[in-house]
Amino acid sequence: MSSLKPVLVVAGIGAGGGTGGATARAFAKLGYSIALIARGTDSLKSLENELQNSGAEATSFPIPSYEHSSIKSAFESVRARYTSTEYSIRAALYNAGHGVWKPFLDITPEDVKIITETNIEGSFAFAHEVLSDFKQNEIDTTNGKRGILIFTGATASIRGNTTTSAFAAGKFALRALSQSLAKEFGKQNIHVAHAIVDGGISTPLSRSRRNDSEWDQNEDIRLSPEAIAASYVYLASQERSAWTWELDLRPAHEKW
Repeated sequence: MSSLKPVLVVAGIGAGGGTGGATARAFAKLGYSIALIARGTDSLKSLENELQNSGAEATSFPIPSYEHSSIKSAFESVRARYTSTEYSIRAALYNAGHGVWKPFLDITPEDVKIITETNIEGSFAFAHEVLSDFKQNEIDTTNGKRGILIFTGATASIRGNTTTSAFAAGKFALRALSQSLAKEFGKQNIHVAHAIVDGGISTPLSRSRRNDSEWDQNEDIRLSPEAIAASYVYLASQERSAWTWELDLRPAHEKW
């Protein structure tokens, strides 16, 4: 593999205690430098400081939205910080999301706009920047990759329900994008994967909403961000003779 230092770019970290943050921590332990892109400035800075204090190289890049121009600007800053003479973007995670759970007739134009921006405009812009960089990479001789791009999906990626018409529409689109990119760029030794996260994740937000210690302590009925991150590390390590496009993850007792 190239002597350049590998970089993981993560878009979407929430409060820092969910899938995005756990993935950043997991890849940092493997020696990756970390670029964090998200809307929450305080959460970004907190995670950046945590990673740096653990000995990792990490930088946060706050954005006002997931519009194309914001993503493009963030990547310009990422490339200025992690220059191509020393670093190489080798992994990327699009983990941004926005949930709307409402009866169809209650959904507003603003709901549709933010769902579209987060799941479609943002993911297209993120993928465009990442794949453009991956194409410049040498093939890693250990796994046959120029890089891996992972999208975080949900139950709504494959199944709509009574209050998920807006949310599912966005997640269906994200899944379709990931499948199309996997087929197009696999021939260039670029690995694209999609993860269906089918169940509740134990995050600071979900714990505060549920206020249910039994749920949080029972790993049979909820997902842990660290376990999801471990699956993403596994995807990144897969050799080219056996790549996964779609991985579905759920707790042992999840009804499906």
